[in-house]
Amino acid sequence: MFTTVWTASPQRPSEGFTANWSQEGFWRQSLRQAVRLGAGGDRVRIRLSNAYGASPLRIAGATVARTTRGAAVEPGSVRRLTFAGAASAEIPARGEAVSDATELTLDSGDSATVTLHLDATTGPATFHAQAFTTSYRGTGDRLEDVTGEGFDEATESWYFLSAVEVSAGRTDGVALFGDSITDGFGSTPGANRRWSDALGARTGRPVLNAGIGGNLVLNDSAWYGEKGVHRLERDVLAHAGVSTLVVLHGLNDIGFSETDEQPTYVPAPVVEGDELIAGHRELIRQARVRGLRVIGATLLPFGGSDHWGERAAKVSHELNEWIRCSGEYDAVADLSRALADPADPDALRAAYDFGDHLHPNDAGYEVMAEVVAGVL
Repeated sequence: MFTTVWTASPQRPSEGFTANWSQEGFWRQSLRQAVRLGAGGDRVRIRLSNAYGASPLRIAGATVARTTRGAAVEPGSVRRLTFAGAASAEIPARGEAVSDATELTLDSGDSATVTLHLDATTGPATFHAQAFTTSYRGTGDRLEDVTGEGFDEATESWYFLSAVEVSAGRTDGVALFGDSITDGFGSTPGANRRWSDALGARTGRPVLNAGIGGNLVLNDSAWYGEKGVHRLERDVLAHAGVSTLVVLHGLNDIGFSETDEQPTYVPAPVVEGDELIAGHRELIRQARVRGLRVIGATLLPFGGSDHWGERAAKVSHELNEWIRCSGEYDAVADLSRALADPADPDALRAAYDFGDHLHPNDAGYEVMAEVVAGVL
């Protein structure tokens, strides 16, 4: 029995927040990506997504290995992956592929490195914009490259890889569902200091990160993914071993209409509290149908940020009070109160503020993990 121990929610190719390779795609190159696992096992397999591909995606070859540092992998740990017994695979447009399992012992907290050889033109690549860790590419077939020296380009996004599964047989996984705060914006890149990482370390349970920076509950975005009420099935419910869903979502629905600094925010619908509450109810409904326990997390304070304004204050207060008091969630993680400035409950405490008055820093993410661990 396999358990999903790492995920990245697929996004359509876009400029995203920082430079990436999604729009140009890949050709006659190898792509190497290291991901931190939420549980261990002695067999591993991967899922690859071509959800936003306009044509079939050819995978000429794939390997998995234990990560050492950067693009280097542990000698002797490289395992060839197959797909239905074949060394290569073709993934149809809007489809996905699951590799066969291969024997490789990995422990909870280990990093696994997945390398893909892409010998044919991929076209624009399905990706996850904000990885907060480094991915690499190099020319030609570098599946067996142990030193990593042939990987001479780097980016902070993930491409095609949407999940890693191990033979853990666990059913106590926790999925975190939300936007850039769940994704880990403001945490130290390359250090695995997102709140999903902190929660996994505290609880010993597999924690899946289903955040997308800029994502909304009620509306699609060209850069920031399909709306939450549509993507929950693919990004959480379809994964094996998840028993609990934590929802921290809605801040962008509220705040995007307060700012004009990003072109993708315009036009940004003005969302009222009852609309956002209806969206949360739909997320709860979908999760309960699948037998999940659902925890509601209050939105963090964001006073003073570019998302703040009189209407944003009103709607965020309405949503947070509903999460706290309605009884519709199975439990509540009151992150708003835990991270608020004692002198101003609408603002993040300075010690937890990444600097934009919107996203936490590493210390803030640790506090979030502590609060959620207390209600799991």
